[in-house]
Amino acid sequence: MDELIYASVTELSQAIRTRQVSSQEVVEAYLARIEAVNPQLNAVVQLTADSARKEATEADEALARGEIKGSLHGIPVTIKDSLDTAGVISTAGTQGRASFVPAKDATVVARLRAAGAILLGKTNTPELTLAGETDNYVYGRTNNPYDLSRIPAGSSGGAAAIIAAGGSPLDLGSDTGGSIRMPSHYCGIAGIRPTSGRVPRTGHIISYDMGALDALTQIGPMARFVRDLILALPIIVGMDWYDPAIVPMPLGDPNSIDLKGLRVAFFTDNGIESPTPETADVVRSAARVLSEEGLSVQQDSPPGVDKSRELWHQLLHADGGAKVRQLLESAGTSKMHPVIEWTQSEKALTTTEFANLLAEWNMFRSRMLTFMENYDVIISPTSASPAIPHGTITSSTFSYTSHHNLTGWPGAVVRGGTSPEGLPIGVQVVARPWREDVALAVAQYLETALGGWQPPPL
Repeated sequence: MDELIYASVTELSQAIRTRQVSSQEVVEAYLARIEAVNPQLNAVVQLTADSARKEATEADEALARGEIKGSLHGIPVTIKDSLDTAGVISTAGTQGRASFVPAKDATVVARLRAAGAILLGKTNTPELTLAGETDNYVYGRTNNPYDLSRIPAGSSGGAAAIIAAGGSPLDLGSDTGGSIRMPSHYCGIAGIRPTSGRVPRTGHIISYDMGALDALTQIGPMARFVRDLILALPIIVGMDWYDPAIVPMPLGDPNSIDLKGLRVAFFTDNGIESPTPETADVVRSAARVLSEEGLSVQQDSPPGVDKSRELWHQLLHADGGAKVRQLLESAGTSKMHPVIEWTQSEKALTTTEFANLLAEWNMFRSRMLTFMENYDVIISPTSASPAIPHGTITSSTFSYTSHHNLTGWPGAVVRGGTSPEGLPIGVQVVARPWREDVALAVAQYLETALGGWQPPPL
């Protein structure tokens, strides 16, 4: 079974198409793995075993007729519970939606299905996706597969945990402050937050109606291997004629990138939270192997990174938590989970104060662009440490990721090493706007050079 559950999506797709294995066999292998590990993880919160088996049979029958739906034909996937899935309970981790069954798929889910993907189930998320620890009143908390006493991060913690443990080969996460990249780091998998405006958020609990803060949130793929991000990303990008922020920009091919022509800046300390020695060593190792490959690598830190977490925090609190209360009310939720109480901790800004804050945000983005004129890629820690114990999130835990939500630039994470406790350590690879191809090309090289995903002891 390990050959199936630990294979890449790319390998599984080829094996199904050449009939070395059936979609039914692949689906059964993943369902068995979920049954084995999920009681310890609590990562999959809705299991769609019956429909998955039926769709796998249909996929095999279609293939026998010479019909292929798309590049994910017969491939099982899980989907973060913040995304609507037609006919399947989609709670977004909030009690008011505990029995909510959408009539329509989120745009990105529909696109995966159209490419042939088969839904195995939904993965856990904190309430409304607004926390760094995956816990809620509907399903409870999710554990890290490398150490059950630690968090898989959030908000895509369920996705990362089950992928790392071999219970799913692919999921879709969302990222407002690091919610794809941090779980990928804590769980030792690969993930990418695409450029703001790249992927439609239609049908996601944090949708395209966030006004001035719209650019902070993006949806992106998560998998064990970078090559599977490269396979999945083109499927979900592009206008859906609902999300008004989507820009029809061409998506480049990471496999066509000449690494030797790239200029890389790297830093190990953002001035907010100093990294563990092992975390800093992993980033330096990434810089070293890129230099040895012929890239131009220089130690350099973007200006204002040490102030960026406070800016992100102020933007999220600008309305005094009114939007969060509105989301809870519209869901029919009366009791807020403690993990998102931080959203209510400050008073709403005046109009003038908010206008000044938006101006500060634009100035930060301008300084970052000026810095990036001299580089193609920034390499840094994803967080100051590997996975932390449950209940120990602080305001600085996401400080290495949230400043790239402010810029809106694409950021990938790939496992680059292991802590003394046996926990994964990820490397964050950020590229210029719209250059996901560059971020993924560098991440793929680092995955090969540094080892990438490793099975957890489950």
